[in-house]
Amino acid sequence: MTTLNRRHWLRTTTLATTGLALGAQKAIAESPSILNKATPNFVEWELQTPKKVDLYALKARLLANENPHGPSDKARLSIMDSVSMGNRYGHGKAAELIDLIAEKEGVPKEYIMLGPGSSDLLEKTAVSLYMKGGNIVSADPAYMSLIKTAMSMKADWKAVPLTSEWAHDLPAMESAIDANTKLVYICNPNNPTGTITPSKDLYSFCESVSEKKLIFMDEAYLEFMEDGPDKLSMVDLISKGKNIIVSRTFSKVHGMAGLRIGYIVALPETLALISKNYRGNMGMNITSLNGAMASIKDTDFIKKSAKLNKESRDYVMAELKSMGYSYLPSQTSFILFPIEMNGKEFLSQMFDLGIGVRSFEVFGQGYCRVSMGTMSEMKLFIDGIKNVLA
Repeated sequence: MTTLNRRHWLRTTTLATTGLALGAQKAIAESPSILNKATPNFVEWELQTPKKVDLYALKARLLANENPHGPSDKARLSIMDSVSMGNRYGHGKAAELIDLIAEKEGVPKEYIMLGPGSSDLLEKTAVSLYMKGGNIVSADPAYMSLIKTAMSMKADWKAVPLTSEWAHDLPAMESAIDANTKLVYICNPNNPTGTITPSKDLYSFCESVSEKKLIFMDEAYLEFMEDGPDKLSMVDLISKGKNIIVSRTFSKVHGMAGLRIGYIVALPETLALISKNYRGNMGMNITSLNGAMASIKDTDFIKKSAKLNKESRDYVMAELKSMGYSYLPSQTSFILFPIEMNGKEFLSQMFDLGIGVRSFEVFGQGYCRVSMGTMSEMKLFIDGIKNVLA
């Protein structure tokens, strides 16, 4: 797998020369087309078009890290059978799902809280913790759901840039913690970069730092990682009494993004802080709960889903390499790679071809982020890249 060293890239690409880099940063700062400006190091371009784009009618919808292969057939049947129960609250089914998750994660059921997607639980955590301010420590770039919600509650964000190898800078993150820090947020594998922080380092960090501060571990993409020592959940540390929250979702490998279901694992006293403000089960619907129960039991589908994702990922990486592109070493359902083109224009031309992707500026460099679709969609994407970036 090709490894991209950020500093090397910035030294060697034309875009990173001093004058052009400053010009690009000025254009970013002045452009009305920026959708999401997290920090000066991380901005997202918004598609600008006079006509309405039907995102569901794209030839290749590769912009939201969705799983094109799910839900599983067993989950679909369970969902259909549940429609007739739509007049009933799902508390009983939620309890059944919690029992299944507790067995899977190896923790008591009192350690589990459900929510309509893991992002919902990230945001509920932020609101519960930051009503009276404080700060949050995380990597930069990072998945912004929890962070932006915390900032809306007047929290300060202490952003710590990723290392030159695109891993979390754990020593720097620990140094950033102060008396006002209420939470350390880590997404591993990371979104939007797709890169990982070695689990051995992360485990040691969480084990020690959780003694003084609450840690939120976002493991949305863990199932897509290749088997090995780095495919390690931090749930084990919660079983040992560490003050950590781990979030998981059915949106990714289970292919249930539109059905909105996820969960967190944490100590009961930590969950109690969130439960004071929110009832986790109340936001759930009975169809999604039954679908999730069927999916969690369908281990063959989960393995197949991860396998198909890897096949698409390997194909795209091989094609990018053959065209001379570097890319970040992804362990997720998406790939981030640098482009030498204005992000707004790049999006416009890709969408004109019916190919939906995302475009960012990271540390002054333009990037495309492409989600993994079916193999036929990925072939359309590669054809599009050849057409637009030629």
